[in-house]
Amino acid sequence: MRLIAPSVLSADFGHLAEELEMINRSEADWLHVDVMDGTFVPNISFGFPLMKPFKQYCTKPLDVHLMIVHPEKYVERFCDAGAWSVGFHLEAVDDPMPILELIKAKGVRTCLTINPDIDVKRLVPYLDKVDMVLLMSVFAGFGGQSFIPETMAKIRFMREEIDRRGLQTLIEVDGGVNTKNAHSIFEAGADVLVAGSAVFCAKDPENTIRVMKS
Repeated sequence: MRLIAPSVLSADFGHLAEELEMINRSEADWLHVDVMDGTFVPNISFGFPLMKPFKQYCTKPLDVHLMIVHPEKYVERFCDAGAWSVGFHLEAVDDPMPILELIKAKGVRTCLTINPDIDVKRLVPYLDKVDMVLLMSVFAGFGGQSFIPETMAKIRFMREEIDRRGLQTLIEVDGGVNTKNAHSIFEAGADVLVAGSAVFCAKDPENTIRVMKS
């Protein structure tokens, strides 16, 4: 499986409708929505008000990535706002299971995420309880960072563990993804690549998405 989820965080918000129409025309599979609270990560992005235009103008599923503290307070509202998938950081909570159950109860796909400094083995107990794991290949909170090479070993480890157990859990990778490294990341075992500036800052975003997928 080779899916591309452009991150709307890198879009031109002065022309948001046009940017989303481009995503609709493209071979992109999902729209990745990065939600930052200024506490779990240093930056603040956007919240519920922008979910409405994302849902209104984008025909692709909304893949919501919560980089926030206390995700249990907000996951249901993001589900109600039109999220197709909701993910949150394992390191932001004491016990992810009650939060995963809140998301599942809404009929929305679940995702657990870790930053690069978190041991990938911490995700293993939850692989059969989530639809997807998101491996950050940069530190959450800023766009335009370079891909951390050590992520490749984590992807391979996850791929082997998922396949060994016969699970259908997807592996998503976010950070520093571009046309130069997309193929090798997919080859390592990733299913979904999140790309922000590499897509929205490209001269031909639609072709960039096409190249990444191929």
